[in-house]
Amino acid sequence: MAQLVLNDLQKEYPTRGEPLEILKGIDLKLNRGDNLAIIGPSGSGKSTLLNVLGTLDHPTGGTYTLNDIDPFELAEDKLAAFRNSNIGFIFQEHHLLPQLSVLENILIPTMASGKPSTDDVTRAATLIERVGLADRTHHRPSELSGGERERVAVARALICAPALVLADEPTGNLDRKNAQQIGELLLEIQQAEETILVVVTHSRELANMLGRQLEINDGRLTTPDA
Repeated sequence: MAQLVLNDLQKEYPTRGEPLEILKGIDLKLNRGDNLAIIGPSGSGKSTLLNVLGTLDHPTGGTYTLNDIDPFELAEDKLAAFRNSNIGFIFQEHHLLPQLSVLENILIPTMASGKPSTDDVTRAATLIERVGLADRTHHRPSELSGGERERVAVARALICAPALVLADEPTGNLDRKNAQQIGELLLEIQQAEETILVVVTHSRELANMLGRQLEINDGRLTTPDA
């Protein structure tokens, strides 16, 4: 059974006239270990879809389940806990806290329920090693290159062993060499963790690295032209 299922997912925003339809009936099924690239022009709905998948925005129609749970049926506090435990985020701008070390930044998602456990710290150290930053554990973001900061973001997204990882233009600010390395690293760890990975990107190079590509246009997902 698919772990992530969208059925006729819709999102619209009220305006003074007719509602503005952004997502017009998205159907999607992804299983554990699947990875998907979503491409499309600016304004096509990529970010809106990512926000709904991340439970940061509520749909206005259709259904979304992750591990057989509809997160939008949960109370707000339960929804926040569900998001923290089940969904990891990788952003183009990293959003690392400048005053914290690499280790501390990675541990941030574990602090929602209090102080990180010994197991959390051990997993963070393991992830730091896997992303190739063992010698940067106690460095702050200002002491890291752009590629290294993105590696921290990858590790942070995976610290809670989420079912779903969402990446928004993860190589958008990187040169070609670093973009290639981050793409390979992200896929390597995603496959090892057997999580679901959804990447929104303008980069055809990155999209082609993933096992499946879909294009969003006019609020619908389609197979992109070759």
